[in-house]
Amino acid sequence: MEKDLAGKVALVTGAASGIGKAIAVLYAQQGASVMVSDVNETLGQQVVADITGAGGSARFFKANVGDPAQCQQLVAETVAAFGGLDMACNNAGIGGELNLTGDYSLEGWQRIININLNSVFYCLKYELEVMLSQNRPGSIINMASILGQVGTVQSPGYVAAKHGVVGLTQTAAIEYAARGIRINAVGPAYIDTPLLGSLPEEVKTMLIGLHPIGRLGKAEEVAELVIWLSSEKASFVTGSYYPVDGGYLAR
Repeated sequence: MEKDLAGKVALVTGAASGIGKAIAVLYAQQGASVMVSDVNETLGQQVVADITGAGGSARFFKANVGDPAQCQQLVAETVAAFGGLDMACNNAGIGGELNLTGDYSLEGWQRIININLNSVFYCLKYELEVMLSQNRPGSIINMASILGQVGTVQSPGYVAAKHGVVGLTQTAAIEYAARGIRINAVGPAYIDTPLLGSLPEEVKTMLIGLHPIGRLGKAEEVAELVIWLSSEKASFVTGSYYPVDGGYLAR
């Protein structure tokens, strides 16, 4: 099988489980060396073991992406480990507090904006620094959400953060397009990951009903789009927002 990303270096945040894990594994299957990052070291190291056990190349670096210094160190460790950085997927995020806007706690707001939006800026800043210094093409994918386009009740922080990710992506894409760095956003709908595993069955059934395709998405389906956006097959694609949503936004 031809490997589209052979010899490339990829970085994935929030890569210990769910969508991030699927992306890291698929990057490796396509020939890239992968820096797996997460706050959960146990699960993160397991992802590395899965990749290396299948003949791939991966390392783990524990980083809380809400801290800019740790984001900077993560990028530096990736370059130190693999000699450069060609692709990055800024995927780490949390669901955050569920509350009406007027009742939302200040702490809850600050936490979700920091982890779901500020972290994307921090990572982007240091990823761009390295990519610009290399004088070769680069690709960055920021993980937004269907809620980067529409609203939903009791998630003002999450919705605001994900809308912000889309705007940040578009702005950075315009700025760096002529310098060979493509930057895009991906917007998953509700994906069957551990994040949803704790929900009651009736809630999951309700969520399934929001998707015309009649089921929740799979992490691997999101990963396939990220890998395409990372590859030269998407060489004319930048500043775009791509939903992976089973028809959610078309309703």
